[in-house]
Amino acid sequence: MAYKVGILGATGAVGQEIIRLLHDRNFPFSELHLLASANSAGKIHNYAGNSWIIQEATEECFSDIDICIFSAGAAQSLQFAEAASKSSCIVIDNSSAFRMNPSVPLIIPEVNPDAINDHKGIIANPNCSTAIALMGLYPLHQAFGLKRFIASTYQAVSGSGAAGLKELETQIKAWSDGRSLKSEVYPHQIAFNLIPHVDSFEEDGYTREEMKMLHESKKIMGIDDLLVSCTCVRVPVFRAHCISISAEFERPVSLQSAHSSIQSFQGVELVDDPDNLKYPMPLNYSEKVPCAIGRIRKDRVFNNGLAIWVTGDQLWKGAALNAIQIAELLHTKELIN
Repeated sequence: MAYKVGILGATGAVGQEIIRLLHDRNFPFSELHLLASANSAGKIHNYAGNSWIIQEATEECFSDIDICIFSAGAAQSLQFAEAASKSSCIVIDNSSAFRMNPSVPLIIPEVNPDAINDHKGIIANPNCSTAIALMGLYPLHQAFGLKRFIASTYQAVSGSGAAGLKELETQIKAWSDGRSLKSEVYPHQIAFNLIPHVDSFEEDGYTREEMKMLHESKKIMGIDDLLVSCTCVRVPVFRAHCISISAEFERPVSLQSAHSSIQSFQGVELVDDPDNLKYPMPLNYSEKVPCAIGRIRKDRVFNNGLAIWVTGDQLWKGAALNAIQIAELLHTKELIN
């Protein structure tokens, strides 16, 4: 069976990756509807020998779409998701709009695929850092039982979309030419710098991005008493996020069991050979389907603790790929009308 597929936010960085991955992964679609704002309506998008006219997103446009991936931000999702669902169009939402709604499943297909069975027309895609972190933590949770973790993220500018990518490139060129560097996307210069600030600050000093790691991890893994402390940092890397994690588990840990758990888990690769300088890096995991886990060692602070390093492509597993994997899961389970 082939489906009529829509992409809301088709002109953005994630939207472009969704178009690419739908083709690369041979998702069964008969029609592709590219939706965007009125400013982009009427433009032509070409890919793989095909051409599509970009349509303006309206509440009426979803009546002829079976499944639509939303990648236009929370405001657009809140504006259109209910109308799409009422039109029997299943929404896979990449924004934060519905992630913590108790009636909306929050899905990483390798982690909690069965949660999709109870969807009511809207399915949420987790935050990029959460998705990549849990690809590293979940196989260890299965082996040892996760209690709590501390994470520091190293987030590429791809997390800010095309504008973030452009700002880093522009600043690097300006620095090379001896010109002044202008910052518009970020509050400070991102080239050759680290900014410990992703999303807005809350009253307790954590950012919204950091709190997503806590709340989304608890929901996805079903660990109500999970404790998480996170610091999110924007780094001058074009693509692929990295996350340093120290985690404590319920049961005694061993490196051999940790390696075995990761090697048997779908969607990840073990890259952990420090003697030969092999460990996950953004350059090696940009535009790659699996996430990578390395630098695995017993943590010196936590009892039954492990320290790990996880790398994954933010635009793929952190956004576009995970959304398409959700669509593939719907197809496999025959949950699309």
